[in-house]
Amino acid sequence: MKRFHVHVAVDDLDANVRFYSAVFGMPPTVLKTDYAKWMLEDPRVNFAISSRGSKTGLDHLGLQVDTEDELAALRAQTAAAEIAALDQPQADCCYAKSDKYWTVDPQGIAWETFHTLSEIPVYGQETRTAEGTACCAPQAQVIAFAKRNTKTGAPRS
Repeated sequence: MKRFHVHVAVDDLDANVRFYSAVFGMPPTVLKTDYAKWMLEDPRVNFAISSRGSKTGLDHLGLQVDTEDELAALRAQTAAAEIAALDQPQADCCYAKSDKYWTVDPQGIAWETFHTLSEIPVYGQETRTAEGTACCAPQAQVIAFAKRNTKTGAPRS
C-alpha cells in the first residue's frame, strides 16, 4: 500500500510541531531536535518537517511504499514513461535507511519514491549543497533532472 509523503522546511520547529500536532490531532510519531514526522492513517500520509537551514516551504513530495516489489513496480512505470530518475539504494536520510529514487516534476518539484528499511540515529548524509534542493537529494543530479528534455514534458534549460 502506498502512503503520500510531504516534507516541508520550516524556520521554527517547535511552533510548527505545535501547529501540526493540533491540525492532525496527535503528536509527531518521530521527534528530533531538527525534524518531526507524523505517520497518519486517515488520510494515509507521511508528513515531515525539518529545520536544517534550507529555504522554508515545500521541500519535496513523494510516495512511500511498504515493499520492495511496490518500489520496483513504480520505478518500472517511471522508466517506461522515460522520466529521468536517480536511484539511491541504502540511502541514509531523515533518520531512516531507505531504498529510493528521485524524479522532478515539470514544475521542478522533487519527488522521492521510497521503501524504508530501518531507522538510523542521524538525520542522514549532508548532500544539500544549494538552497532550495530537496532534503537528502543529491543537488546536482536533481537540477539535471529538471533541465532534461524528456517525452514527459520535463522543463528545458
